[in-house]
Amino acid sequence: MKAPLLRRLPPGTWTALAWVAALAYALVVSFRLPGEVPRFRPEGFVALSGTSLTLVAAATVMTLAGSVLLGRRPLPALALFLAGSVFASMALNSTEITFPQFLAADVALGYIAATRSRRMSVIAVAMAVAVLTGHAATRLLLGFPIGTSTQLTVALTAVIAWLAGGWTRQSRDHAQVMHAQAVMGERLRIARELHDSVAHSIGIIAIQAGAAKMVIDTQPAAAREALGSIETAGRETLAGLRRMLGALRQADPITTAPAPGLADIERLAATTTAAGVQVDVRWQGRRCPLPAEIDLSAFRIVQEAVTNVVRHSGTRRCRVSIEHRDDELAIEVVDSGRGGPGIGGGYGIVGMRERVGLLHGEFTAGPRPEGGFRVAARLPVGSR
Repeated sequence: MKAPLLRRLPPGTWTALAWVAALAYALVVSFRLPGEVPRFRPEGFVALSGTSLTLVAAATVMTLAGSVLLGRRPLPALALFLAGSVFASMALNSTEITFPQFLAADVALGYIAATRSRRMSVIAVAMAVAVLTGHAATRLLLGFPIGTSTQLTVALTAVIAWLAGGWTRQSRDHAQVMHAQAVMGERLRIARELHDSVAHSIGIIAIQAGAAKMVIDTQPAAAREALGSIETAGRETLAGLRRMLGALRQADPITTAPAPGLADIERLAATTTAAGVQVDVRWQGRRCPLPAEIDLSAFRIVQEAVTNVVRHSGTRRCRVSIEHRDDELAIEVVDSGRGGPGIGGGYGIVGMRERVGLLHGEFTAGPRPEGGFRVAARLPVGSR
């Protein structure tokens, strides 16, 4: 998709247009309309002296050259704009540098502040103020009059252009930072979902495959049942991955299934029990509907904790406690296996901690004094 036409124009185009507008303004205001007081200026450019016309031509050449250089060498280009404004003032109204004559320099100053480093933008505004101050001081030292109010106004416009450019640069930088954070957050969310949805199924598949290998010669029926469980788990995992990839590729007309929640805990326990690790689920409190993000996170925490039991604990049993309280949901998964510091490593514990942190809850995971491992989370759900 192409950017709007005004954004595709190079910055030098705007400074050149500003200079053309300044010359047009100087030409228009040089004519006296009926009812106006007589002027002390030449009636149009045709009445300018040869020296004044030369100065206007030189100022035009400098401004156009600066417009060409602005994108590549902004500070030399700004110097040409400032010199052009001084030459134009000497030709048209030598007492002061007016705003139209300084407009191209203002545009360049705003561009530099918006697109270049802070140091370069400070140098640019210092150059602009120095030229205005130097022009006024030189005329005073030579005993010529100056337009003090006009010079101060033009200096103020230079500062405003610099501030506007700086604000634009800060807004753009802030938008880029926010975009990068959003992309990183989405990548972490996708990574958590992939890990949580795949790790449990792969763990079950590994256990069932090991069991089938052990009994395939002596207990063909048990091996056949284990292979059936492997097939079911594999199909569910592939379907989940397909749904997730379809959601990421928004052009795919794939209907995504509802996200899992605590209502699927019993199915998760049955699948894990079939793999050889009995899951004892205990419900406490009055079961109430939960916000979608809390329901999903609670299920993923239990799923990952049970997966760690299957893969690392070496035990055949674990207990899952889910308590609905007035203002929070408490989850605890404990086992009596070979708990230790190494169990808490990896992306599973990190993912659970991130989920709880995003919901402003509390999370703990570590070995139990009496043996085994414990995962506990408290998710605030608001007062009912």
